[in-house]
Amino acid sequence: MSSYTITTTLDRPYDETVAAVREQLAEAGFGILTEIDLKETLKKKLDVDVVPQVILGACRPQLAHQALQVEPSIAALLPCNVVVRALDDTTTVVEAFDPDVMMTVGLGDADGPGGDAIRAVAADARERLSAALAALEGTA
Repeated sequence: MSSYTITTTLDRPYDETVAAVREQLAEAGFGILTEIDLKETLKKKLDVDVVPQVILGACRPQLAHQALQVEPSIAALLPCNVVVRALDDTTTVVEAFDPDVMMTVGLGDADGPGGDAIRAVAADARERLSAALAALEGTA
């Protein structure tokens, strides 16, 4: 698995997993701002076939607002992308961008309240995303 995502693999069909991910993200306080169906888009644009997968742009407005107050350019890293990808007919992987990775691009390096505030937002987002993915494992 990558070092920039929080990942879980489920013994659950793709469509069922997408619905469960939406539900768990909502439980964790995230709304879906964007949705990109990669299978459909790549077929339309390149006439290639890929496995079913969707990118959900998840946002918790309170966290986004806190981060933007400290660092307006953080908007380039929003929303939190969550990918649901079929591995086969009965197995699906769910990957969420790990908010802690924001700290590796220097956003959390500042001493003082700004750096502390960004680290707190990233920690909160990571905790919520991790809990949502963990909850998926318990609902299969």
